[in-house]
Amino acid sequence: MALVESRNQALWQLRERVVPRGVAQAHPVFIARAEGARLWDVDGKEYLDFAGGIGVMNVGHGHPRVLQAVRAQLERFTHLCFQVTPYEPYVRLAERLAALAPGDFPKKALFLTTGAEAVENAVKIARAFTGRPAIVALTHSFHGRTLLGMSLTGKASYYKQNFGPFAPEVYHAPVPYPYRGFTEEAALEGLAELFRTQVDPERVAALILEPVLGEGGFIPLSPTYLKAVRALTEAHGILLIADEIQSGFGRTGRMWAVEHAGVVPDLLTFAKSVAAGLPLSGVVGRAEVMDAPRPGGLGGTYAGNPLACAAGLAVLDVFREDALLERAQALGETLWRGLLALQARFPQVGEVRGLGPMVAMEFVRDPGSKEPAPHLAQGVLEAARERGLILLKAGMYGNVIRVLVPLTASPEEVAEGLGRLEQAMEAALVGEGGCSS
Repeated sequence: MALVESRNQALWQLRERVVPRGVAQAHPVFIARAEGARLWDVDGKEYLDFAGGIGVMNVGHGHPRVLQAVRAQLERFTHLCFQVTPYEPYVRLAERLAALAPGDFPKKALFLTTGAEAVENAVKIARAFTGRPAIVALTHSFHGRTLLGMSLTGKASYYKQNFGPFAPEVYHAPVPYPYRGFTEEAALEGLAELFRTQVDPERVAALILEPVLGEGGFIPLSPTYLKAVRALTEAHGILLIADEIQSGFGRTGRMWAVEHAGVVPDLLTFAKSVAAGLPLSGVVGRAEVMDAPRPGGLGGTYAGNPLACAAGLAVLDVFREDALLERAQALGETLWRGLLALQARFPQVGEVRGLGPMVAMEFVRDPGSKEPAPHLAQGVLEAARERGLILLKAGMYGNVIRVLVPLTASPEEVAEGLGRLEQAMEAALVGEGGCSS
């Protein structure tokens, strides 16, 4: 008897015919519906979502306040282009984000569509303000898939491929990675060496960094390191850009990850969870810096779309009215307890790291050699999906599993997800040196 083809299988075959292979998928399942921290695929299977659309759904899927705000705006208009005729949701959201951004000084905010656009515009603004050409980024970083975004990204495989030549005047300093023996002191010396040998700091417009590396494997930059970098940039008149595209909007238990260090950047980029899944990104920073480009130098046809701005205002309401930062801190404590317990059971978990509920596990062949084990991470990912849990990988070696569960997930859902993760690790790791007791 012939097997009945599932809708997932049929759609996957269609995907292979009409979508280029360069658009990769972490999971071969097509989602039909999402609510809160749960997903349902086209064949009716339910999943707990610990990926959140790569950290986009911090307020959860289909939050009622967000849906209500978008519906109300939909009835008014969907697009005008802010550069043609401005509209209130844009300026109201700019006002609120300027107030929320770090720093006790006047700030302004610009809206765009994608994270890469935010990064590119932050670079434009920094160059316009300083009159300098060079930009310094960190190794292991990710800043987008545009030409400049790839140039800034500190990871060659996957992202850069054979897409060069890349943008000039971009330099990379080493990131501190204590688990792999690269200390903060060595990283700071590497930055000093970069200034001595590759680019004079007086030619550097900005240094851009992720306070917690996202695609790089959830490596948190310590307060000590961030303060040292801030002091160095100030000494040389270099602007500091905090890329908070993945770490912002409560993902670490504070509105912005850089707040944990008490460091104030000159510019901050945001995207992902700002509008609960609608395309919106932006740059917020010192008013005098943001004003450096002349009229016409900033913007975009869809930048600051009114539906997305309405969603962004609703997201901020959710944070305030639902005490979402406090919930995020409690979530972080639960996740850390759960992942550390898994590390104690499975020796292939070399390190649990992150900041607050932005937490991950790095998989290794054994804790002594620390040899990266991407095949183990992939095995856990697949076993988790079979058990109804959606996860994502990260890291330079593809051996890190990260958790980006919506901050609105209930304690019961989080516990259920951690239970499914433990079952997946038992299935994938026992027999690979894991302990079954």
